[in-house]
Amino acid sequence: MEMSSLIRGVSYKKGQETNEPSEGYIPLIRANNIQNTIQFEGLKYVPSNLVSSEKLLQEGDVVIALSSGSKKVVGKAASLSKSCLGTFGAFCGVLRPTEKMNEKYFGYFFQTRDYRDFISRKSSGVNINNLKLQYFKEIGFPLPPLAEQHRIVAAIEALFARLDAAEARLERVPGILKQFRQAVLTAACDGRLTEEWRDERMDIKDSSVLLDQIKRSHETNGKGYGGKAASPTEGIHNLVSSDFPNSWQLESLKLLCKPGRSITYGILKPGPDQIDGIPYIRVADFPNDKIILDRIKRTTIEIANNYKRSSLNSGDVLLSIRGTVGRVSTVPPELEGANITQDTARISVHNDILADYVEWHLRCPSIQKRLEKATKGVAIRGVNIGDVRALQIAIPPLLEQHEIVSRVGALFALADQIEGHLAAIKERSDKLRQSILAQAFSGQLVPTEAELARREGQEYEQAVMLLDQIKVETRR
Repeated sequence: MEMSSLIRGVSYKKGQETNEPSEGYIPLIRANNIQNTIQFEGLKYVPSNLVSSEKLLQEGDVVIALSSGSKKVVGKAASLSKSCLGTFGAFCGVLRPTEKMNEKYFGYFFQTRDYRDFISRKSSGVNINNLKLQYFKEIGFPLPPLAEQHRIVAAIEALFARLDAAEARLERVPGILKQFRQAVLTAACDGRLTEEWRDERMDIKDSSVLLDQIKRSHETNGKGYGGKAASPTEGIHNLVSSDFPNSWQLESLKLLCKPGRSITYGILKPGPDQIDGIPYIRVADFPNDKIILDRIKRTTIEIANNYKRSSLNSGDVLLSIRGTVGRVSTVPPELEGANITQDTARISVHNDILADYVEWHLRCPSIQKRLEKATKGVAIRGVNIGDVRALQIAIPPLLEQHEIVSRVGALFALADQIEGHLAAIKERSDKLRQSILAQAFSGQLVPTEAELARREGQEYEQAVMLLDQIKVETRR
């Protein structure tokens, strides 16, 4: 059976649609509303007088994205599972099943890999991918007898329900892993993670000797801890030593930096991207606290030279301070000599302190909450450098820093491994769905009507008879 009666969506002029429902307007389904099901969040609304009756959505309609700049979007289709007094946009189309078919059977076909592969081959265009009406005439649609369609749908729904239940349980895992990571960081930064380790090493000196050594290096250098900055916000930097192990010392972040490399932000206006320029890191370049090298842009050598104070060394710690506050990452060797924007603070950790320890500490929920409290502004919110320099870091002896970094790294690696297994399970689940659909539309999921009739010695309505009825119906 071929599909050819594609109804194209409603056209309207820019400005005729609204974001809120109002009298005389009806919901508009667009390409971004087409997922595995039709999504009704973020709808637009258009005047009802623009919409003819055939372009009003009906239950069972399969809404298809006919045009998109992305090949992943064009051809996306979903069946409307409930009645909706709405319509669909000009870049969409609808295939409407005949009354002689099971609507759900019809809709499931558009989730199959065969359909997606066909559309991927057919979509064309340089910047915009488009589907033509003739393509849908070329799609071969497997049409079993109606009774078999009902049984196929029942089998698909039973199997999908089991997959849905399993996936619902798996969807809770990322939240559990997030809580786990936060608990690890909290325990690492308040001393509980290495409590037993400390008890077994009573001879380890406290960190005051280490910090005195760092202070002397600053005094010898004679450059202080930083330039001008707004005063720290009151009531935020108020940690007390009694909340931490006796061998730990509280110290402001500004002291923990290398002499001559104080905490600073970077370039205000980097200008257009330069092919042979100096790379600079934006907050957008380290989502999830990991720098994505292929996103890096470049500025001119002249601009970079004006901001030598914020040039980067491999191993420097970065902290986002404007827009999205609190992202933390480490500069890789590939970005030695690069720079940053004004939205990021550079922290060059002193050689006598583990940079990895400071990085983990900055990710700790308690530090993140303090950064949130220090955030100011309306249009663009951010934290001033004075507050970053004043952040209190609980410093254990160097040997314990190594132990904490090792333990946190191992526990986070375990969480990453679980996430990897989770992604693999999700991929297998998706493949299983496709396998179920492939069997459904090749006559292998349930016994065919012909098989059942032979077993029972009865006649049955063949698919060709159903097809003849459909043809008669469509000619009316």
